[in-house]
Amino acid sequence: MDYREIGKTGLKVSSLSFGASSLGGVFHSLKEADGVKAVLAAVEGGMNFIDVSPYYGFYKAEQALGKALREIPRSRYFLSTKVGRYGSNGVKSWDYSAPKARESVYESMERLHVDYVDLINVHDVEFADLNQVVNETLPALQELKRQGTAKHVGITDLQLNNLKWVVDNAPAGTVESALSFCHYCLCDDALADYLDYFESKNVGVINASPLSMGLLTERGAPDWHPAPKPLAEVCAKAAQHCKSKNYPIEKLAMQYSVSNPRIATTLFSTTSADNVRKNLQWIAEPMDANLLREVQEIIRPHARATWANS
Repeated sequence: MDYREIGKTGLKVSSLSFGASSLGGVFHSLKEADGVKAVLAAVEGGMNFIDVSPYYGFYKAEQALGKALREIPRSRYFLSTKVGRYGSNGVKSWDYSAPKARESVYESMERLHVDYVDLINVHDVEFADLNQVVNETLPALQELKRQGTAKHVGITDLQLNNLKWVVDNAPAGTVESALSFCHYCLCDDALADYLDYFESKNVGVINASPLSMGLLTERGAPDWHPAPKPLAEVCAKAAQHCKSKNYPIEKLAMQYSVSNPRIATTLFSTTSADNVRKNLQWIAEPMDANLLREVQEIIRPHARATWANS
């Protein structure tokens, strides 16, 4: 396992990390005990960065993760959660105000059974007034940082230009990390265009969803996937090509997403301990460069096709 620093935070994290969205049943139903086992397997396998949000499963993910973290020494992991996106009873909600941000962090820590978080993020800034993020949400999180409740502050979004706007308009050093998803994977490497910029601002880069929310799987994208149909079709074609080579596209996708040393870590989510161990084995193996080129050529006509967040 490679370990890389998130920007200038001093957090040296595993190149592959655990995203806890699945613990909230975001993608399918789960047994909570299986989710706990997956977290334990991740840490045992060398993953030392765990990301979650109160939005995932409307607090369920944080509750399940908290049960797992009770079994792990605090020194063995860095923990990230978020503010801004919430929900209950199947209804989504957003609140980027300073009072709610402060309240949310303390509520998250209670669910997670910790007395500080290593990284606190403003979640999916595209749903907020970006001026509010800069002038209200981030200052509130900076206050928590000064108190030691949160060690570092970051932002997340699907839209890369929003991340850049917030960094440009916040005081220098306010934003220490930027997380985007589905933008450094086999079908979309747009995040690479922003690496020079983020490095110039000392902002660490976190990548998520190496399988592009299911596009890059043999099973194929779920019915709810928002990707344009032509992109889904070429990804399915690429998956079949990999299968013909006896090389799962999931394996190639994971290897590719962790291969860039300028990206601190890539988050993936699962509720299966066996799946955790399988992915750890895959990223330890050399990537088939010829197959990578073939897959990229199949996808090329629709590469970087993106979609709106939801």
